[in-house]
Amino acid sequence: MSVYGPSSPETLADPLPAAAEAWLADHVGGYEGPGELRKFGFGQSNPTFLLSASSGDYVLRRKPLGILLPKAHAIEREYRVLKALEGSGAPVPRVHALCEDPSLLGAAFFVMDFVRGRIFYDQRMPGVEPDERAALFDGMNAAVASLHRIDPDEVGLTSYGRPERFIERQVSLWTAQYRASEGEPIDAMEALIEWLPAHLPAEQPGRIFHGDLRLDNMIFHPTEPRVIALLDWELSTVGDPIADLAYHMMVWRGGADVFRGFADLDQQALGIPAEQAYLQRYCERAGRDDIPAWNFYLAFSLFRVVAILQGVWRRAKDGNASAEDALIVGARAAPLAALGWAIARQD
Repeated sequence: MSVYGPSSPETLADPLPAAAEAWLADHVGGYEGPGELRKFGFGQSNPTFLLSASSGDYVLRRKPLGILLPKAHAIEREYRVLKALEGSGAPVPRVHALCEDPSLLGAAFFVMDFVRGRIFYDQRMPGVEPDERAALFDGMNAAVASLHRIDPDEVGLTSYGRPERFIERQVSLWTAQYRASEGEPIDAMEALIEWLPAHLPAEQPGRIFHGDLRLDNMIFHPTEPRVIALLDWELSTVGDPIADLAYHMMVWRGGADVFRGFADLDQQALGIPAEQAYLQRYCERAGRDDIPAWNFYLAFSLFRVVAILQGVWRRAKDGNASAEDALIVGARAAPLAALGWAIARQD
């Protein structure tokens, strides 16, 4: 666990350029400089900084520098969805302003509230008592369901994505992303690339699709077991909520060695709800009767995360990764692909 606070960034402070100071004063209400940036140590995609200024603390999220894959690192979309979800019931930080001028900090960025709370980087939550762990999992479940209850039309996000043929298009998208970052061949990925298009499930009504609902993209209240902010909306769109949920729940199927999962642990003793119990509670909160084609969605989610990890690996090879452990993270692609193919074969 880490406290998402001023002491958690891991690098030395860098003063802001004068042009960036002027822009912040013009676009962020109440901002008073001078400000300085400290990069947070977590994150593999868009670099995230603590912005400390005379007026207080903020968070600045920026695209990586250098050449990027098409449609990747969509800072502009992150800003739009966060702005739309303010007051919706989903826990999101308040955003202040988006800057698309790369001359200020080298790439587009946006500024949002600094939210003080707890982030758990390990899905198993070491050091937490079983009763508290159970309550935290229930709070996480409530946050995911609250997001998927939202009708995109009601928050001005009708045009944010296309729910029609969502899974079919996602399979094509992540196949292309995987091919763009491909290194050593992964046999299980080749099998999934063939299997997934032939087993597409029935379409689901479109909902807000976060795209990366991991535990470490959630800030919990400092003392209460509830999520007060969902972070990292780069992959968000309007799409199939079951796919979003399945990505969130991959950790029930994987062990600690590949994706910080807990499939090989005594979940009951730890206070971690069983997979089916967690699914049932989600259905109750989200207003669903059931979860169809669950194994397909899990296999697809693992396929998708492998494509993402392959991109992390490629950026590390090219010297353009956001985190120092990018090569280690990218090396998890092959075992995760094997797990996805094993689940697909059960379907």
